[in-house]
Formats: sequence, C-alpha cells, structure tokens
Amino acid sequence: MDVRDFDFDLPADLIAQEPPAVRGGARLLHLGRDSGSIAHTQVSELPGLLRAGDLVVVNNTRVFPARLLGHRVPSGGAVECLLIKPGSDPVPTPVRPQSDPNLTPVSWEALVYPGQKLKPGARVVFEGIRTIHGEILERRPFGRRIVRLWTDDGSPLDEAVDAIGHMPLPPYIKRNDRDEDRHRYQTVFAHARGSIAAPTAGLHFSLSMMTALAARGVEVAALTLHVGYGTFQPIRVDRVEDHVMEAERYEMSEATASAINRARSEGRRVIAVGTTTTRTLEAVARAHGGAIVEGQGETDLFLYPGAAFQIVSGLLTNFHLPQSSLLMLVSAFAGRDRVRSAYDAAIAERYRFYSYGDAMLIL
Repeated sequence: MDVRDFDFDLPADLIAQEPPAVRGGARLLHLGRDSGSIAHTQVSELPGLLRAGDLVVVNNTRVFPARLLGHRVPSGGAVECLLIKPGSDPVPTPVRPQSDPNLTPVSWEALVYPGQKLKPGARVVFEGIRTIHGEILERRPFGRRIVRLWTDDGSPLDEAVDAIGHMPLPPYIKRNDRDEDRHRYQTVFAHARGSIAAPTAGLHFSLSMMTALAARGVEVAALTLHVGYGTFQPIRVDRVEDHVMEAERYEMSEATASAINRARSEGRRVIAVGTTTTRTLEAVARAHGGAIVEGQGETDLFLYPGAAFQIVSGLLTNFHLPQSSLLMLVSAFAGRDRVRSAYDAAIAERYRFYSYGDAMLIL
C-alpha cells in the first residue's frame, strides 16, 4: 500500500491556530461507518448521537510542558529542547564546583535545536523561576540527542520542568504557546503525567458534557496511554506496511477492563475517544486473545487498512495530517474511500483541522 494514497491538499487557513471559544464548541462531522453517510452538527450534540448503554473510553494522560527554551554555555546562543522520553540508563553526576550531594541527574531523549551546534559535551541552561542545566551526551538519528539534565538545588527535575517548560504545541500551530494553553491543551480528565502531546479528541469534552453523557445513560471509562513523539513522527517509507511505530507506555485499570468486558458481553458499543485510546484497546485485546485485562506495558501497534478491530465499534477523532499514521488508523476503521470523502466534505464546509480543530464521529 502506497503512503501517497493517504495524501490530500489542505488550505493552510483551515489549520486551527486557536481552540474553540469553549470546550464542546467545535463542529462535528458524523460519518456512517458502513453507509458512508455524512451529516454536519456540533460536538455539543454528541450525547444525543449516542445511546444509553454505550461505553465511551477516554485517555486520561496529562501533557507536561516538555519544551524547554534556554541558551548554550558559554556562547549564549538560543537553544530549544523538546523532551521526548526518559532515558533508560543511569547517568553520572556532572562534576561542578560546590556540587549538591543530593544532585541526581536524569537522562532524556530529546529533539534539540540547533542540532548541528549541540554535539556531545555541549552545555546548555534553561532559566526561569527554576534553573535546569543540561549536557549533550550522545547523538541519535533524525536530530535526536541523549541529554543529561539536573537542577541547581538537586530538587526533582519534573518539578522544575513543570515550572519553566512550555506546552509542546504542534509545529503547525504558528504561534508561541501562552498561559491559557496549559489549560486548553489538556483534557478535563487529564490525570497521569507523561505525554508530550494531547490526546486531542478528548479536548472537546467539558464537565457539562460529561454530566450530559451520564444523564443520557452513557458510561465513561478511562485508560492511560502516554502520547509520545512516535504518534506523530513522519512516515519516512514509501510502503505503509514498512512503517514502524515507536512504543508508547499504557496502563489499563481493573475498573476500566471490567467495564469494557462487561459492555462487550452485553452487546453494548465501545466508543473510543481518539486514536491513542483505539490503539491501546486493540493492542491489549490482541495480546490477550480478544479480552481486555488489567495491566501496564508498551505498545507499538500500527493500525492501517486491512486491520481488524476487536473492541472499538465507534470512534471520535479530530482531522489528521496527510500521510500520517493517525489518518491511516481512521481509514482502517471506516474505509479509506469513505474517510477521504469525509475529508473532502470537511474541507468544502471549511472545518478546522488538527489539534485545536473540529471533530469527526464515526458510528
């Protein structure tokens, strides 16, 4: 299957730069999974489009401010560092005058800029109400580096990152992040810290919508998949089948596993909110003979046309980038031609695309 089969032209002015004025205020394209029918409505109408007994599963991961802005030492040149995932190997404590005995350095895999000037041994510093020091330890392909990070006073690195980091808005949002993005680029059910990107379909949910779903008789359950760079990494092969996803960490609680298995045994629909939720559900089912079980682990499941879905019977998702693994997953679920027709209709109706954009419900 050719990756170019998932290409499409999108006018640049349809890429959402701001979230809707209120959560639930986005438009919603309702696509019939089997019929290909298309209807236009609002996300706020979602409770009425579902039925009593449906089980909606959300991803409760929390985005952390993974983008650090600082400068090189001693030149002072600007540096940008996007933390991708924690390193797995211990790193030695850097030698420096008056080193705090409690100092515990942490290694991260990161995307750094300017990459060519940040070779192993280069030092950087990120300053604000807290200060983080860094040293480049190793070069990796595609601009990645292993970076050793530590704080001035030996306090936990996560606390310092949360204090001075910037929300990692996607590069197609052509503006600097703002304080309000710490709230809007986060779901209302975010709980488990660990993602470098939001599970964007969940951004549409408000507390009032959660109440409306409950009143409708719709059950809601949560799992955790920490969204990493792999979800959005460019596909650098020509054949879809040759693409390999990076593994991402997930956790399935006993309560959520029971809710899903109970819904399935009773013939009720399982509606996944987002592609990350979908991949987690299908990965766990594949690993356990079609059942959902409590536990945690990693998944690199890549779903593309031809894949069978064992758990998910409905999907709420945003509109995705051309030639992306996310678009391929949606095409696997609803059919490439039907999804392409839905995207053509969304463009014609001037829907807003990508993370802060409008949504599509596939039932």
